[in-house]
Amino acid sequence: MARPSGSDAGVTGPRVRSAAERLFARYGYAAVSMRQIAAEVGIGAGALYHYTPDKQTLLVGMMRDHLQALLTAWAKADPGGAATGRLEAFARFHIRFHLDRPDAVFIAYMELRSLEPEAFATIEELRRRYEAIPEKILRDGARDGTMRVPDVRLAGMALIAMLTGVTTWFRDGGRLDRGDVEAIYADMALGMVGVTPVRRIPSSRC
Repeated sequence: MARPSGSDAGVTGPRVRSAAERLFARYGYAAVSMRQIAAEVGIGAGALYHYTPDKQTLLVGMMRDHLQALLTAWAKADPGGAATGRLEAFARFHIRFHLDRPDAVFIAYMELRSLEPEAFATIEELRRRYEAIPEKILRDGARDGTMRVPDVRLAGMALIAMLTGVTTWFRDGGRLDRGDVEAIYADMALGMVGVTPVRRIPSSRC
């Protein structure tokens, strides 16, 4: 089917994805209609189907792309080396990557329930690949004796939950800037496995 006259798939397609992300994050996937997405973009409801076959495809695409970008970014940021250094780097990376993507983060965690079975399996596999990163760091630290980790899987999930929670409250211009938040959370990540941070958190931040 041809695109509407005057449209540009390279412009309108990303706008459709962006509009759907905003609406899914604000109202929830189930409450948003294709008509609402079209209205947000400023095109007719029928024209929307030139850019996506259905709402589920939009959801799966944005979740998959978010997780793939996350994995690719960590592969570049991973400093290697000792487990303690990698844990600090991971904590800082996770916060830095997610603070600019609060809508994508919300959807990635809250809309798993909305995925059809095949799509769920695909997204879950990507999630497990990312969850395996802190688990390996913690396992290595426990093995070399630099960390105390009673349960690697539980500790890994707790770490991700703690770091991801920053996106629900952080606002630029507040009492703490991004660098402060990264440093404090990195210290807490180390502290939760018995590692004493090298730095001291300034008393003004307490």
